[in-house]
Amino acid sequence: MADVTVDRRTDQIREALEEMIVEGHFADGARLDEVSLADRFKVSRTPLREAFQALAASGLVELRHRRGAFVRYPALEDVVEMFDVMAEIEALCGRYAARRMSPEDQAAIEAALLACEAAAERQEIEAYYRANHDFHHLIYRASGNRFLAGEADRLHRRLKPFRRLQLRVRGRMAESLRQHRAIFAALVAGDAEGVTAVMREHIAVQGDRFNDLAANYRSATRGRRVA
Repeated sequence: MADVTVDRRTDQIREALEEMIVEGHFADGARLDEVSLADRFKVSRTPLREAFQALAASGLVELRHRRGAFVRYPALEDVVEMFDVMAEIEALCGRYAARRMSPEDQAAIEAALLACEAAAERQEIEAYYRANHDFHHLIYRASGNRFLAGEADRLHRRLKPFRRLQLRVRGRMAESLRQHRAIFAALVAGDAEGVTAVMREHIAVQGDRFNDLAANYRSATRGRRVA
């Protein structure tokens, strides 16, 4: 039970730090002070250091031996390229899932969709994000390809803070939910081509979505990058 509590606290700290970094609370290259952050979150350094490890995996933090953890803002171009790859990986997961998902997979994906709908109705972004996470990961699992699911999960973790940032754009949650419904309908119909197209559209950052992401990201990092 104690380990579960520590893990949950680590996740909470990681999410809080992700949000602070993406919203521009730290300068690029700034050292994350363990003492002040441990005091801020009222924790020992153990869950804090575990949160740093998770942030390093997402590319937002660089861990330097004997020196600590330093904030690292990836270039916007790198973020967009990762979304391009994520769109293709998720489209492939959806294609396979349309052919392979079990009745149990379908029920679990539908439950996650209903959780998304409930969160959207309440306009609760964080609850929607959690349900959205489940929806996507259940599709990865339903693909029936463990290697593909693992790659999708790894890149999803890397893009987590930026996916959450997208949900703050006005109207994005409603658009995301509409696409989730279309994805689920195509999965149930066994429409591999249809789910591939919708999944790709759902993830790719093109047109207005690119402009929104660029505006939010540049706003967060303006004046905070180290030359």
